[in-house]
Amino acid sequence: MASDFVSIGALAGHEGQQATLKGWLYNKRGSKSLYFLILRDGSGMVQCVVNQQEVDDASWQAAGEATQESALAVTGRVVKDERQVGGFEIQATAVSLISIADDYPISPKAHGVDFLMDRRHLWLRSRRQWAIMRVRNRIIMSIHAFFQERGFIQMDAPILTENAVEGTSTLFEIDYFGQPAYLTQSGQLHGEAMAMAFGKIYTFGPTFRAEKSKTRRHLTEFWMIEPEMAFYDLNMNMDLAEDFLVRIVGDALRDCKAELAVIGRDTAPLERVQKPFPRMSYTEAVDLLCSDETLAMLDEREAALHDEKAALLDERKENQKIYGQAKKWQKKKIDAREIEINQRLDQIEEDFRNIPQWRASAKHFEWGGDFGGSDETLITWHYDRPIIVHRYPAPVKAFYMKRDPDDDRLALGMDVLAPEGYGEIIGGGERATDLAFLEKQVADHNLPPEAFEWYFDLRRYGSVPHSGFGLGLERTVSWICCLDHIRETVPFPRLLGRLAP
Repeated sequence: MASDFVSIGALAGHEGQQATLKGWLYNKRGSKSLYFLILRDGSGMVQCVVNQQEVDDASWQAAGEATQESALAVTGRVVKDERQVGGFEIQATAVSLISIADDYPISPKAHGVDFLMDRRHLWLRSRRQWAIMRVRNRIIMSIHAFFQERGFIQMDAPILTENAVEGTSTLFEIDYFGQPAYLTQSGQLHGEAMAMAFGKIYTFGPTFRAEKSKTRRHLTEFWMIEPEMAFYDLNMNMDLAEDFLVRIVGDALRDCKAELAVIGRDTAPLERVQKPFPRMSYTEAVDLLCSDETLAMLDEREAALHDEKAALLDERKENQKIYGQAKKWQKKKIDAREIEINQRLDQIEEDFRNIPQWRASAKHFEWGGDFGGSDETLITWHYDRPIIVHRYPAPVKAFYMKRDPDDDRLALGMDVLAPEGYGEIIGGGERATDLAFLEKQVADHNLPPEAFEWYFDLRRYGSVPHSGFGLGLERTVSWICCLDHIRETVPFPRLLGRLAP
């Protein structure tokens, strides 16, 4: 049955025609005989012009009574107008109220993070959050298309498990009918079993980490995409990861131009995400991190931050001087710019706080340690696209990683590091195939061997070389949208100390 209304996103197909829209009032301004209603419906936004001379009294009254986030039905002629949000305008002939909203708690002014997070169920309605969630959706669809087109089968790994994947210190434990169970850290071990049955598979589901971390990169509940491939070695694995990122970034650039513009994303760095990605061993990455070139880049970055801060403070001072004499529309523009300046100044101050740690990383990092966020940031400064670091020291990688046949100190693991300070977004490698090696690894890590008997069977019955990796969806969205904090990448984030809404 055909719908009795049109979505805002489909207005291009109704140019010059009468159409009825149903949505929520995002903003309103007016004069004695005109109301300009900005309507949103989830698919987009459009300005509806309500002229008192063109509508009946009930419609004029409804437009006047409508408050922010009231639900409305608006009927009118669809007119193309590139100056307006969405490129179209509705010249209204009828307006009716579906429901009146109470005073809306979120206004255009700047709000604190805790205020917005407590109202996340409402914050999602804002234009910026709308844009981020639509980019997230496009990335998800691109992920499925990439793997399906290459012959992968989507499989589902269990969320409840009896064993750790990467160590027991970051597990959420629950009582499972009298026996301990854990929320999964990864679907990878079960992914290996499925790859031995189907050749190439990928899992896509929620994962959980009980790290007591409050950094901008961490969530306690997040979504992972984990392909696993039989007969793939480390190099084939890196090739796949490279093709994968190029595809999803390219799709976002092509299909999310409007959304990325709303977010204010400079797309030039994303346009440089092209093959080939630089590849280096862990040892080469350590040498680069500790090089004189890195220290010189740090000095240049610090000086540039001081100059940018001074320029922003001068701009804010000039805006404050003219504010009192500015017209209403100019004040709105100044207010919006004030929010942007304050956000950028906050980021600069955070960078200043990070500089001592960055400098310490460049001066004192020792071979054998795992890279932290500061280390990854400095390494990626040297390149204009993601980089792949491979062959890490075995102790910093998971127990199931295959050792390098040319150097037993190293695991055949690889990480893809995103530029612009976003760090690791893919981690993976080639899996060990030797049963005796894996049995010893489980014992050395003090893991219960009985919980891994099914995993050992994969080596007893038709063991083959195989590889895989995991991509964190939220970290990827954060990078593509250039967000300061990962909490904006998921509809309802779960963070240390936050379980609601």
